[in-house]
Amino acid sequence: MAILVIAEHSNAALSAATLNVVTAAQKIGGDIHVLVAGAGCAAAAEAAAKVAGVSKVLVADDASLAHQLPENLAPLVAELGKSYSHILAAATTTGKNFLPRVAAALDVDQISEIIAVESADTFKRPIYAGNAIATVQSSAAVKVITVRTTGFDAAAAEGGSAAVEAVAGAADAGKSAFVGEELAKSDRPELTAAKIVVSGGRGMGNGDNFKHLYALADKLGAAVGASRAAVDAGFVPNDMQVGQTGKIVAPQLYIAVGISGAIQHLAGMKDSKVIVAINKDEEAPIFQVADYGLVADLFEAVPELESLV
Repeated sequence: MAILVIAEHSNAALSAATLNVVTAAQKIGGDIHVLVAGAGCAAAAEAAAKVAGVSKVLVADDASLAHQLPENLAPLVAELGKSYSHILAAATTTGKNFLPRVAAALDVDQISEIIAVESADTFKRPIYAGNAIATVQSSAAVKVITVRTTGFDAAAAEGGSAAVEAVAGAADAGKSAFVGEELAKSDRPELTAAKIVVSGGRGMGNGDNFKHLYALADKLGAAVGASRAAVDAGFVPNDMQVGQTGKIVAPQLYIAVGISGAIQHLAGMKDSKVIVAINKDEEAPIFQVADYGLVADLFEAVPELESLV
């Protein structure tokens, strides 16, 4: 039994999410092959070959795969995937974009956002915004799976020595073209990879008040997130949203400031190792999941906390 992991990368470097997917593949058992599809992606392929537990790296280096457009990537993955028992990708924007197309091409059902592996054909995944965990068994010849990366520890990035093999890239489908991108740049850690996350909610009052969280985050070396209510109110950009319809995070420390604790938000952060909540409403649902709670005015508590760090 061999498993194909689709690497997420920037051509120059391997995404941290790929390491979590490799761990999920290890729990299934069998040889693990990693597909690095891109253009000028030799550096990412090199990094993939060093990941512990990987036995082979397949490299599809073609101009049509430069930006991993799903119309070009999915046919390649589907063709290669016929020879594997499982195809795994991270449940990120990229993975969710191309893997359903792969499942459709192979005429199998997709199992989405698994958080645990029971056996080679049985997996656990959250449903109802994480309020219930479904155990799913698949009899598909090829199991197409997205992995919720917060459910698995990252595999060691060093220690492997996988063979690297070139494969033919897919032809340009001609259905879409990459026009451009605007990347948000920040000196703070990326939200989904940060060990500490400080998030603000509707209680922040307005976007200007997020300066208190930025000051605290800079002292802690943390990323800054927000609840859907804060994003919908226009306080901060939507790429900062944590929750079921935002980003799923599981840092070592999550500090929720002025966040009531709606189910939508809890679904995105309740796997955090330690949760600290600051809210002036002692009945706020966030306190039910918090390891530490402080009933206080955030505009007094956060500056005081920041001065002590």
